[in-house]
Amino acid sequence: MKRVPSKQRNATIHRDRDGRALSRLALLLFCGLVLASGFVFAARQHFAAVQYGYRSESLREERVKLLEEQQHLLLKKQQAYAPARLQSEGIGLGLKPLMASQMGTQKTSRRSQLPLAPALLNSSASFQGSSAGN
Repeated sequence: MKRVPSKQRNATIHRDRDGRALSRLALLLFCGLVLASGFVFAARQHFAAVQYGYRSESLREERVKLLEEQQHLLLKKQQAYAPARLQSEGIGLGLKPLMASQMGTQKTSRRSQLPLAPALLNSSASFQGSSAGN
């Protein structure tokens, strides 16, 4: 038994659009976008901070290595300029140790002395004169 005829025509129902529902839906969409963009911004800040942390740590490690290398190079420099090493290197090159008779003061010749400028002579005389007056 068929209760509903197969070719029954239903009446079309016309509904009025609810403007408040559409505005609530737009507000909900806007709030969702603001909230999602806030999460994206916070995640980006977090990942940037983590990346800067890793970079900072690698720079600290590099600084420690460079300081150790600097200490090593300073030690090698001090060892290279040690008097005992310089003496052994000099002997290896055929140099002889310095004798006490070879040491003395260097005599200056008159040619090596430069004449003083008159301005310097005047300034030194005025300086001596002012110190004598005090």
